[in-house]
Parts: sequence; structure tokens; C-alpha cells
Amino acid sequence: MDFKQIQELIKIVNKSNIGELSIEEKDFKITIKQKEEAVQNFVSAPQPMYAPQPMAAPQAAPAAPQAGGEAPKAAAAPAGNLITIKSPMIGTFYRKASPDKPSFVEIGDDVAPGKVVCIIEAMKLFNEIESEVSGRIVKVLVDDASPVEYDQPLFLVEPA
Repeated sequence: MDFKQIQELIKIVNKSNIGELSIEEKDFKITIKQKEEAVQNFVSAPQPMYAPQPMAAPQAAPAAPQAGGEAPKAAAAPAGNLITIKSPMIGTFYRKASPDKPSFVEIGDDVAPGKVVCIIEAMKLFNEIESEVSGRIVKVLVDDASPVEYDQPLFLVEPA
């Protein structure tokens, strides 16, 4: 077995939920193992993927009353006064650590530098995205479990 074939096997194992793969040929034996957490993350990753439909309605419902209550203030504070938290990578945006956990931030929540505001999954790794600004979350711009691009706006923050 040559090096390119081994690389392809590693890619296949990484893209699947296979925990371990062993291959034996005449005088050659190879075992490829994934880290336990990588397998668990892969197995748990599809769960939030099915949640957007139920979560979209509750997410939109609080946004409407909040927007109604915030309309005069939003009109007084033009979009130029708001700070945007942007995605530092390409991946899948999650507002919660898992489906049974609360969202990291909601509209109206105060944030400070270092506070986790969401998770972006990229290549089966879950990356916590931290706020770099102080202020209050005014708007969530991305639906849960949606794909995001590099530098895509995620949240609007009114500076403190």
C-alpha cells in the first residue's frame, strides 16, 4: 500500500463516523483510529441539524415583540452605531452547545469581550466564537444550524 492510498483511507475515516479501521495485507498492517471526541462530535452533530424547523418559530416569535419594543430605540440608533460580530470562518452556525442547552446569547443580553456568543462547526470541530466587544445584542442575523461564510455578520451589538 502506498502513501497516497493511506492518505485516502485517513480522509475516508475522518469523513465518516468510523472509530477504527484496520487493514492487513501480506506483510503490511495499518490501523487508523479517530479520537473518541471526534467520533462523539460527529455523532452528536446531526442532532442540531434537525432542530431548525421547531427552533425557527420560537426564535422568530421573541424577535417580533422585541423588535416592536425596540423600534423607537432602533430608529434613534441608526445601523451605523451598531457593531457587527462576524464569522471568523466557514462552517455551520449553532446558537446552543447542544439541543437541550439554552442559547449562548439572546436578544437583549449583555456581552463582554471573551463571552461565548455561538459555536461554528468546521470540519467536525466545534469552535466557540467569543465576543470582542462590550454591549447588548440587538439582533441575531443567522438562523440556528445554518451554514455561514467567512466574515458573514452573525450578530448586531449596541455598544455599551
